[in-house]
Amino acid sequence: MKITEEKIAKNLLSIKAVFLRPEEPFTWASGIKSPIYCDNRLTLSAPEVRKDVEEGLAETVKEKFPEAQILMGTSTAGIAHAAITASILDMPMGYVRSGHKDHGRQNQIEGRLERGQKVVVIEDLISTGGSVLEVVDVLREAGADVLGVASIFTYGMQKGKDRLSSAGVVNYSLSNFVTLIEVAAKEGYIKENDIRKLRAFIKNPSDPSWMEL
Repeated sequence: MKITEEKIAKNLLSIKAVFLRPEEPFTWASGIKSPIYCDNRLTLSAPEVRKDVEEGLAETVKEKFPEAQILMGTSTAGIAHAAITASILDMPMGYVRSGHKDHGRQNQIEGRLERGQKVVVIEDLISTGGSVLEVVDVLREAGADVLGVASIFTYGMQKGKDRLSSAGVVNYSLSNFVTLIEVAAKEGYIKENDIRKLRAFIKNPSDPSWMEL
């Protein structure tokens, strides 16, 4: 069964893994006022949604990265998704820590990774691209051939697109911000006049003037 962008968007909205609140913005860690908050960890607690997500990630790996030999999850949100997807595909997996352990072998990459292995990184969310690129850098330094990234959701921010492009990293997300707001309007999660605010926000997240539209 083909898992569509619309289906994933509907699923994420239904369990509030993605929450739209243009009238009462969230504050991100960066201080940016945002009409959207995304927590894809919630998909792990919703079996039907989780099934669609993991099958979608497995389809992405098979179709976009047929040469993949191992999956690597980002820490911590991508670990479970990488493990489940690897199980579906009967592939090895591991994950990359945010930093070296301070004990034992002081690993940053957990799981067996051989030099030259073709890797796909599994990520839950792509925003500015900074976190996933740190993982890619660690894997490349270890000698991995990083084919690209398979992720659950992307905001589609230009900054993120530019950073991934500059690093030579391709990303395929199961759903995205544009699809999400279209589905949200159709399903009654937001009003039609909220769409303009949401589109203005994603065009330039650092500009708070979207709140005045």
